[in-house]
Amino acid sequence: MARFYEQLAAAANQPFALALIAGTKGSSPQRAGAKAIFFGDGKISGTLGGGCLEAEVHARALTALKTGEPAEFEMVLDHDFGWDDGLICGGSVNGVILPHAAQSKNLWRELASVTAPVRWGVKNDFSIARLADGDAGEWLYQETVSPPVELWIAGSGHIAQAVAPLALQLDFAVTVFDDRPELANHGVFPSAAKLQVGAWHELLKFRPQANAFGLIVTRGHQHDALSLSEWIHFPFAFLGLIGSRRKARIIREQFLRQKLATMEEFDRIACPVGLDIAAIGTHEIAVSILAQLIRKRAGLFGAKRK
Repeated sequence: MARFYEQLAAAANQPFALALIAGTKGSSPQRAGAKAIFFGDGKISGTLGGGCLEAEVHARALTALKTGEPAEFEMVLDHDFGWDDGLICGGSVNGVILPHAAQSKNLWRELASVTAPVRWGVKNDFSIARLADGDAGEWLYQETVSPPVELWIAGSGHIAQAVAPLALQLDFAVTVFDDRPELANHGVFPSAAKLQVGAWHELLKFRPQANAFGLIVTRGHQHDALSLSEWIHFPFAFLGLIGSRRKARIIREQFLRQKLATMEEFDRIACPVGLDIAAIGTHEIAVSILAQLIRKRAGLFGAKRK
């Protein structure tokens, strides 16, 4: 799945309107920053939350495409509004519809491949612009777009093979580390995943950038412990280890006894990694892990992430 801005840049050769949610109050099906591309032929890319809300904005976006007039919208999401499907979220959303968004294709291309955070927004006159530091004036919408969060995965087995493609779809930049070229290759992993293959003592010399996430899912306890003995000292914003609570207790006791890590370092480790959703099988485990990663990413970067 391409990042949304890649889709915007690619859509610039055909008529479309960009609609986005600029703010919400109370309960709503999407948060501020949700976006959708409405094409003249009726197709939609992205989502504002689906259902009647999206259908209403879709109709207004098609009107905006015909008239060329941008517009604001505000909708109350309760049963008194007259929704056909009885939408009763109880909150409200407001946003903008931009039928000339294709004219900003250079900005969309820049945002699709950012290597550092970039701020952009929609001014009161509906023009789309990049924000400079200290930019004054009133804006209908502002957003900071950051590069994908780096996700380092130690191990290339079944869990890594299930996590990596899903993580790529969810806007993580994935790098897989392993000493087994028969598994750590692009016949097994998507081409977008980076691969580091070699002896573990060499692989563990790599250091992550700030705010990277780490996931240790190697082929066994010894390799997990080896990877953790190095990665636990790195400034990962999140570090997860596959295993049970018993495994976490045993490794903790071993690391503290051998002075391989401090209590504070070990308290940062998520083990067992993944939200407790009673997962069975590798794909459900991958979902539980990605859910935890998404929650952590949202807590670190909030709605300004993308």
